[in-house]
Amino acid sequence: MSSASDSKLDRWERRTAGALTVLAVLFIGVYAVPILRPGLSPTLAAVCEITNLVIWALFGIDYLVRLVLSTDRWRFFRSHLFDLAVLALPVLRPLRMLRLVTALMVLNRRAEAWTRGRLAVYVGATTVLLVAVGALAILDVERGSPDGNIQSYPEALWWGVVTITTVGYGDFYPTTTAGRLVALGLMIGGIGLIGFVTGSLATWIVDRISTSERSTEATKGDVERLLTELQDLRAEVTTLRRIADERQEPVRSADPG
Repeated sequence: MSSASDSKLDRWERRTAGALTVLAVLFIGVYAVPILRPGLSPTLAAVCEITNLVIWALFGIDYLVRLVLSTDRWRFFRSHLFDLAVLALPVLRPLRMLRLVTALMVLNRRAEAWTRGRLAVYVGATTVLLVAVGALAILDVERGSPDGNIQSYPEALWWGVVTITTVGYGDFYPTTTAGRLVALGLMIGGIGLIGFVTGSLATWIVDRISTSERSTEATKGDVERLLTELQDLRAEVTTLRRIADERQEPVRSADPG
């Protein structure tokens, strides 16, 4: 029974993977348009908001279906508490930027499958996406603040790059509680990515050094074996010459001349 449930869950995830990826990209798009174009007509702004809500609801339905199809529902619930939080909390208007986290999680699942074994591609794509989405979120919550100093997307992108790289110039910074939450998420993501890249780079360097040392040791071994074979060959040649000389000596002794 459990294997049957697992197979159903696997089939559901395989069948919905492509559609959810498209929805995640569309979700980020309709979230971004009103932010990047504040003067958007009320009709288009309403269309974007409705589309945003519909896709968000579809993400929620996907979570519920996976929960129902899971073999151990309690375990699924406990292991996906963060998923549930980012689906439930955006009901509160100040936390609506958490909807972007849902889209990021969906895209991350697909990116892991597509770029498995391609570390540089995965890390690079994740970093670019995290900065771009973080910039959207910070601009969304900071532009309407009286004390806000991030008023355009280029400024938000600059802030995102400075934050995720832990440089922290301080020329742009969040002034609202929601903005600080976005900054906190970007900081944590940046630390994780930097740690991941540093660890992977260190592992690569160690592997390269180990491979080089093994190659050097192998070369030394080959040279030593070759020298040994040359010595053996020289000894055999010397022996053969001695035997030949010994055989020719009686012939010279018997020569009447």
